[in-house]
Amino acid sequence: MTQNLPDDFTGDLVGENSPEMELTDDDILDAMQHIPGYLDITTEDFRSIYHLAHRHALGRLFVGVTAARLMRSTIEPLRPEVKMDKAARIIADSGYKGLPVVDANGCVIGMLTETDFLKRLKAGSFLELLLRMLEDSFEFTHRCHATTVSAAMTQPAVTVNRDAGFVEILEAFYRHGGRSMPVVGDDGRLLGLLLKKDFFAAYKLKDSP
Repeated sequence: MTQNLPDDFTGDLVGENSPEMELTDDDILDAMQHIPGYLDITTEDFRSIYHLAHRHALGRLFVGVTAARLMRSTIEPLRPEVKMDKAARIIADSGYKGLPVVDANGCVIGMLTETDFLKRLKAGSFLELLLRMLEDSFEFTHRCHATTVSAAMTQPAVTVNRDAGFVEILEAFYRHGGRSMPVVGDDGRLLGLLLKKDFFAAYKLKDSP
């Protein structure tokens, strides 16, 4: 069964942040009129039941696939003391848009992505950076070779446990909007990287543009 999320990947966020269609009072009143007998329930109670039922239905329909089964496990994480110029090479060689940063125990403490580099270079996009580089007056003012990953990474990283299912993963991707997310064990140690495109492909969902 193919499911389509809204193009802007938004929706009602009542309760546990699961994107869903919002019911108006008119929708609810119309539905209640088609139920025989007297209903001692308010439209707000009806809406709450709907939200809970929606969340339960998602879990039931998409049960069986966990983050551990979808993740990519051959990941070379970054260390916080590595300089950004070296980290850029590691990320480029990995083929990903960002990599988890782990401490000496292998626990995830952050994520370093292409967006973090753009922020350091004060550019909104790579196209903007390219246009600035084409200007005769352009010069790099940021010393990537002197800045460590820990100073530029996004922290804390949004992660999911290896046993996370459909709803939990969907909510996590909604919270941070990134292209990938570290998968961790109960001890917080990195197990792999879950790509949004892999998650959406597994469930035949339509990703936001």
